[in-house]
Amino acid sequence: MNDIPVDNTKTFLITGAAGFIGYYLSKRLLEQGSRVIGIDNINDYYDVNLKHDRLNQLKLFSRFEFRRVDISYKDLIIKVFEDYKPNIVVNLAAQAGVRYSIENPDMYIQSNIVGFFNILEACRNHPVDHLVYASSSSVYGSNKKVPFEESDVVDQPESLYAATKKSNELMAHTYSHLYKIPVTGLRFFTVYGPMGRPDMAYYGFTQKYFAGESIKIFNNGDFKNDLYRDFTYVDDIVEGIERVLSIAPTETVSHKVFNIGNNSPEKLMVFIDTLEKCLSRATGRKVIFNKIFEPIKLGDVPVTYASTDLLQHAVGFKPRTSIEEGLQKFADWYVEYYDAK
Repeated sequence: MNDIPVDNTKTFLITGAAGFIGYYLSKRLLEQGSRVIGIDNINDYYDVNLKHDRLNQLKLFSRFEFRRVDISYKDLIIKVFEDYKPNIVVNLAAQAGVRYSIENPDMYIQSNIVGFFNILEACRNHPVDHLVYASSSSVYGSNKKVPFEESDVVDQPESLYAATKKSNELMAHTYSHLYKIPVTGLRFFTVYGPMGRPDMAYYGFTQKYFAGESIKIFNNGDFKNDLYRDFTYVDDIVEGIERVLSIAPTETVSHKVFNIGNNSPEKLMVFIDTLEKCLSRATGRKVIFNKIFEPIKLGDVPVTYASTDLLQHAVGFKPRTSIEEGLQKFADWYVEYYDAK
């Protein structure tokens, strides 16, 4: 697999730089000598200490600059574009989480709709070489056809979060068409890894185990018709983004959308069993979760399964990390970071 080099003469603006994927992407670009401007509002959706720890790692690089900015404030976003004149923008700032969107819908409209509109407006008024933004596998809803392909109809979202991400794709298409902005949307599929998001199931399960609590599994205890997830290791995700950055859409097709997933869905229970084994190796003792089975939650979908053929054809990339390898890296990091032995 030949690398597609990133142009280090470009200035990259990464929104959500203190977030999980934003941190890893910023770090990868900085390691290659790029100039990275990171912005984040560092909200308290999950532990802000983790966000600060990520930022502190990025601040070790001299070519990294950080602004604490909320993308829902248009004047502040415009000021960042005026000050730094970014060539390439990666919008990863968003209010994440399917279940949380049912409890706090306002957060999703402000960040995911208003915030993304502000990014598009900034790119319109301060032209960029390429805008890449985070969409989500959630846009596929309860699509019965698998694997999910970018050509599938995605008009029936199962959650407000999914609806905001579908809205982002429509907004991006319109701005790209009207103002000739080269834009690429990436539909992420269940990203995991060290320094990840504590609201994600694998991370939450681990926290509950060390707190002596039971974990809740929302599949009714149905092992035959278990939930399937296309778990994708963060390094694979970042490599995919990095490759996409260098290939902006053309004027004839100025907005493209790609799936970026593992193309190999796993049963949720297999994933949990693997996590137990990885934590056992990391701690040196047998780890078994105390499991409570409950019905699937409102807004959740039974299967996520990405076809990654388009991405592979466009940039020669296909994820490679197995769940055994990825979860072991997470388990080793977690035990060390939290001194959990």
